[in-house]
Amino acid sequence: MRWWDIDPVLELERELFPDDAWSRGMFWSELAHARGPGATRHYVVAQYGERLLGYAGLAVTGSGDDEHSAMVGDVQTIAVAREQWGTGLGGRLLTELLRAATAFECTEVLLECRVDNIRAQKLYERYGFEPIGFRRGYYQPGNVDAVVMRLTGPSSADAASADASADSSDAATHHPSTPANGVQGNRIHG
Repeated sequence: MRWWDIDPVLELERELFPDDAWSRGMFWSELAHARGPGATRHYVVAQYGERLLGYAGLAVTGSGDDEHSAMVGDVQTIAVAREQWGTGLGGRLLTELLRAATAFECTEVLLECRVDNIRAQKLYERYGFEPIGFRRGYYQPGNVDAVVMRLTGPSSADAASADASADSSDAATHHPSTPANGVQGNRIHG
């Protein structure tokens, strides 16, 4: 994702997450940490021609400087346009985030998902994520709980992700807070 992607991303963001859509400033802030030697973010978009079909982002914390300070990835958002649900695009976006987590040398990747978003949870489980807890009232409005999921050793999920991305499910995960080869003319780029 680059600065010129923010307007179409905001359009899709507001469509998919009308009650807790990120602001322009939030995306600018995330992208400010996505480039250079000290980068701690990785954001990608999927497009068909000029049309934005989805986007996803990963944040990384930890220094990895010693054996007690591991790098941890956190899936910030995955969003797929409704007309693309069931095409496998959510899986391809997740695959890109897991590749980035491997490049960042993350030992685990975490994410939150609405407890009522079974479709997304099933996708994450196919990639090896396991539920580890809940965040009560995490999503507003509505006071909807989030299930917290964790994947340990994201590089081991890369092989499994090739099979899972061929599946037809897609995900939508959202915190209130190397290009992939495209299929059907879609392309994903960071």
